[in-house]
Amino acid sequence: MARIPDTLRQQIIERARGLCEYCQSAKIIIETMEVDHIRPRSERGETTFDNLALVCRGCNSFKLSFQTGIDPTTGAEVPLFNPRSQEWQEHFQWAGDGAHVVGLTAIGRATVERLKMNRESIIESRLVWVQAGWHPPKSGKFPMD
Repeated sequence: MARIPDTLRQQIIERARGLCEYCQSAKIIIETMEVDHIRPRSERGETTFDNLALVCRGCNSFKLSFQTGIDPTTGAEVPLFNPRSQEWQEHFQWAGDGAHVVGLTAIGRATVERLKMNRESIIESRLVWVQAGWHPPKSGKFPMD
């Protein structure tokens, strides 16, 4: 595994404002954050600012080196959400409870499924965060930061 220089790692963390760039969860209580290659190194993805994302351990453990997923609505194989070239709000929204991520597009739906963005452990944490007024992130930054 290529080591990511500390300065580059810090730039990635700052750009993401402490949130997983996929599920928008913050680094508290349950999730550990990692820096991930959007285009995997196994597919010649480079260790550069434009190919790295801050990702919670949960999303990263399901993303692995996948670059596509299946849209559960159409059954089509589509690219996963790319936080460098796409806007989160165009592909996802929060359900009424503020704890569930809803895919709005084929890319969003496939990413929610592939990364299991509504896994039970994170939903339980998000519900607590909602009650505390910390979630969902409104300004792209977690309120406790």
